[in-house]
Amino acid sequence: MAIKNILRTVFSSKTKKAEDGRDQWPSRASFVLAAMGGCVGLGNILRYPSQVYNNFGLQWFIPYFVAFFFLGIPGLTLEIAIGQAYRGGPTIAFDHMQKRLKGIGFSLVYNGYMVALYYVPILAWAMAYFRHSFKSPLPWEGEAEDFYYDRVIRNPDPVAGVVDGGSVLSYTDYPFVGLVGETTGWCAFTWFLVWLCIWRGIGMTGRVVYVTMGLPILMILILVGRGVSLPNAGQGLRYMWATWRSDSLADAQIWQDACGQVFFSVGLGMGYYTTYASYNSKYQNALQDALIICFSNSLIEILCALAVFGVIGYLGMDPSTAESRLGSFDVAFLTLPEGLAQMPAAQFWSAVFFLTLMVLGVSSAFALTDTLISMICDSNFGRRWKREYVVTGVIIVSFLASMPFCTEFGYYLLDGFDTWLNNFSLVWVVMCEFLGATMIYRYKDVVGLLGWTSYAVYTVSYLLALTLGVAIGHSVDPGIGAGVGFGIFFVGLIAAVVLAQTPQFTGRDPPVFWAKSALLQKIYYLMFYQGCQLSFDLNIVVAAGNNWKIPIFWGPLLRYISVPILAIILGFSYPTFHSRRMDPLQTIGFFIANLTMLFVAIGFTFPRFFHPWVPVEKRGEGHIPFSPNVPTAVVDVSVGRVVEGGEMNRSGLGGSSDDYEVEPK
Repeated sequence: MAIKNILRTVFSSKTKKAEDGRDQWPSRASFVLAAMGGCVGLGNILRYPSQVYNNFGLQWFIPYFVAFFFLGIPGLTLEIAIGQAYRGGPTIAFDHMQKRLKGIGFSLVYNGYMVALYYVPILAWAMAYFRHSFKSPLPWEGEAEDFYYDRVIRNPDPVAGVVDGGSVLSYTDYPFVGLVGETTGWCAFTWFLVWLCIWRGIGMTGRVVYVTMGLPILMILILVGRGVSLPNAGQGLRYMWATWRSDSLADAQIWQDACGQVFFSVGLGMGYYTTYASYNSKYQNALQDALIICFSNSLIEILCALAVFGVIGYLGMDPSTAESRLGSFDVAFLTLPEGLAQMPAAQFWSAVFFLTLMVLGVSSAFALTDTLISMICDSNFGRRWKREYVVTGVIIVSFLASMPFCTEFGYYLLDGFDTWLNNFSLVWVVMCEFLGATMIYRYKDVVGLLGWTSYAVYTVSYLLALTLGVAIGHSVDPGIGAGVGFGIFFVGLIAAVVLAQTPQFTGRDPPVFWAKSALLQKIYYLMFYQGCQLSFDLNIVVAAGNNWKIPIFWGPLLRYISVPILAIILGFSYPTFHSRRMDPLQTIGFFIANLTMLFVAIGFTFPRFFHPWVPVEKRGEGHIPFSPNVPTAVVDVSVGRVVEGGEMNRSGLGGSSDDYEVEPK
């Protein structure tokens, strides 16, 4: 009877509505758990332990937390705040910021959906292991690689391509193309679970997440307890917590790995944070939510590493040997299964581990898929259809689109998608997010005050410094690249200041320090205004009442620290394609990832191309007229002028959101 009542509560629940008519989460905890379900997944329990193992030692946490504070938290704050403030998914939110940024928003949805298509087949492999976990002895005991490659993946080796110097003599051939039956079956089952979790909307999803997040956290704690209690587990934990190798910090690899781990595990660039935040109460504490999600995500992946390193010590593995490097799939389907097989009650621990993978993966899969569904349902044409029909149609299409990953060449296709979406597409789109927020947002204010020439010179010099500095740093020498980059940047800044008009008084001054002289005003408007003004505008909504405010340094941090870090990471991606160009599946993945460049370019050049994805009543909200230092909440975009009243009470002059008090309805 209790189970029946729980099921009735979940599946018959109606979705709560906000005052503007938009669906709303049943509670704040529902949003936090759903967002965590999107980011806490295979990257936490598989990728993080492998990265820590490959860069073992306490020194790992220095670059890890540098990336955590300079990439993870600022990026998550942006994606959550704009979704909540602008009441729409990524395409609508970025259109509201500036009409030419719609391509970035569309790319976020595209990235998340492409990841979901190959993410579900990985879960199908986990379910194959789960099925075999009830056999005694475990079928992979003593033959983990044979079981994984021959009985689960079942992908015959391809005929390798041949490269002679700079020419490709023959391309890699995949002679076997049939479907792998068990992978296909579990893939269908997993997509059905995704459908079950989201078909009724966030009212049901907001209740499902208590299971899809609560159960894995409980099972992770159980696995941690078991891992650290194994014989010789202490040796594994010493690799993680009691080994210090300061010379590793001079190696670029550990910094690249740490930045990549934080970036991918937080889940930036996939759109679901913005989508889910759009269903929040408009005046919810966005910054606090972002910090809760980030720190919880980091804590969970550190806990996962404890469990894995206990098994590593138990197996007697040594990360100091070059041949022992681990990949994410090695942890999930080779190392941990082998360790589990040697434990007492091996069947139980194997079932717990693979069920944990499955539940964590499903929560990520439905978050990624729900982003596309929400974009369709919010669009002009999608509003005519019931959500249930949209969800069912998308799930059927998704299952069919996942079929290539369930074939006898699916493992290699999956590797192509995963490599290029992670190494290029996600990094590229998030970098565009940050640039759009700090370089394109409210550019008319800068142009109106300083002139087109000054704005163009500074913008071009900034982008040129970023591009040439990274390119020369990667191809010649990092020191020379940094010198070229900073040189171009400062020359461009000086030229832009010299060419700038003297800012005219507009009724509202910039912040006090920058208002002291015309020179300081020029520097402020060129370098900091757009990012700072975005934080002021967002704080009008997300920092209402006693909510935490997005700090003033957030915008400059995005532009001058986060973007260069992402540009450096991005610089590693293209050169690696040269060595893989003879593989057609790598080429397909490379092409799929690079479509995001096209989407961003089309959105910037022809913003009307993405109009169908923005409801008619929301179009034009990103057409902010010239109104320097005035929060968008008091700008009437329909008449192109500043208005007083409405939801705003102005209490003084200046650019800070402290000068305005929000009256939540």
